[in-house]
Formats: sequence, structure tokens, C-alpha cells
Amino acid sequence: MPNINWFPGHMAKARNQVQEKLKQVDLVLEIVDARIPEASRNPMMNQIVGQKPRIMVLNKQDLADPQATARWLRYYQDQGFAALAIDAQHAKRLNQISALARKLMAAKLEKQKARGIRNPSLRAMCIGIPNVGKSTVLNRLVKKNIAVVGNRPGVTKNQQWLKVDDSLALLDTPGILWPKFDDQLIGQKLALTGAIADSVFQEDTVGLYGLDFFQTHYPQALRRAYQLTADDMALSAPDLMVVLAKKLGFGDNYNRAAERVIFDARQGKFGPFTLEVPDDDAEGL
Repeated sequence: MPNINWFPGHMAKARNQVQEKLKQVDLVLEIVDARIPEASRNPMMNQIVGQKPRIMVLNKQDLADPQATARWLRYYQDQGFAALAIDAQHAKRLNQISALARKLMAAKLEKQKARGIRNPSLRAMCIGIPNVGKSTVLNRLVKKNIAVVGNRPGVTKNQQWLKVDDSLALLDTPGILWPKFDDQLIGQKLALTGAIADSVFQEDTVGLYGLDFFQTHYPQALRRAYQLTADDMALSAPDLMVVLAKKLGFGDNYNRAAERVIFDARQGKFGPFTLEVPDDDAEGL
């Protein structure tokens, strides 16, 4: 897989905007994809956000392995962050974001009350790389289609304040990727889940990664999805891809089979899955 180096000019501008606006907010909501919580985090954000209180929001909970999600929540809480998992697309558990923000910032709210402010409120910045569902989270929270939603990375271009309720306002920010992926496995995870544009990766490499992953970690789901035999499952991933190409009616077209694996993974044909778990839990994901 060639090095994925994708850092458009508007991404650099967005990073600078985040840094400028950070002083105006009380806390940060960092939105990640529950299937790839660490791969979908911009490593620059720890440096940019610093010690600002933060809530890790694991979105797309419905698409992720629930046991892995539980481990990730514990992991982030152990790191000192507040954390929760949601399904923004179906508006599940969204109300917990505002409640958790008030709990996290209880001391600040009490100080505001002590100064005579009757209805103290909080300002939060919403950050996340493209395509983790950040705009969907915002739209569901404010119950309006205010934040622009798109199926391609980087669609949010401008920052805007969105009122959730009387106690919380959110600042939408553009999705920010980092200058390059030093670890190509991160690029493969992002590509398989649709977080980066299809034009920047090779389908055969990403499809093969996905097939090998499901064959290793979710074998029964893979077997059911394609009606595979025990002999099929015993093959190496490249050989299995050749079998799949024929089984799916693509003949010898290996790339078409790889594209199909990517499509099926994104469409949930293999059921909920998580491509990585915390380092202290397991290796190889």
C-alpha cells in the first residue's frame, strides 16, 4: 500500500482555527469512530487541546463490537477522560452528552451560580477527523440540520455555534486529518471504514486487509456472509480472495472481490466489528 499523505490546505487552516477558538470553550468533545477509536483520533489533538477537560465520544456504537467498546470506554476513563458511546445516526444516548458535560464541569457551573448567574451554561468545542459522524452528532443534538453532513471527508468547512439546550452550546469545527500516516495500518483501518476518500488507497490492499482481519477475528461472520466452507476458511487471505472472486461472479477479477469486501464491511454485512482494542488487552488488531 503506498504511503497515504493527504493534508489539504483547508486541513491546515482548520487546525489553526481550532487552536484559536480553544480559549473560548470550557471543554472539548472529541468524536471518534467506535470501530477504530485510536486510528480515528488525530494525534495532534492531545498537543492542541492540552489540559482542557475532554469527553471522548465513541460514535457509531451500533457498528462496533460491544465488548470491544466497553474496553475502550474503560481505557479512556483510565486515561483521565470522560467517555461514552453513542449511535448518532439513530439518536441513541445523545442526551447523555449534555449530562456528562455538566457533571464534568460541575465546579465551574457552581462558581457561575455563586456569582449570581441564574442559568449557567457551558461552551464546548466538537472536534474529530472527517467522517466519524461529527456533523450527525451535532445535528441530532440541536435537532436541526445545521451542521453540514456529507459522505466525503472534510465536508465541514466553517465553524459555527450550535445551541443544544440552555446549559450547553457547541462549536462545530472542520474535520482535521494529520500530515501523513506513519503507520500504514492506520491508513488501512481508516480506508476500510470509509474515513478517507476512496481515491487515496488501493482497493486490493485494503480489501485484503479486511478479509484477513475478519478471517482471523470474526470467522463465523465472514463464513456466513459468503457461505464459505471449512476448506475455504483454511486458505490464506490472498487465496481466499481468489475463491471469493469466483464465488461472487467476478471471475479472475481480484480487485472487484476486494472492492466487494470493503463495501460489505461498510454496509454491515459482517455484523458489528471493531478493528482495534486497547494495547493492554490484545495484540494484532
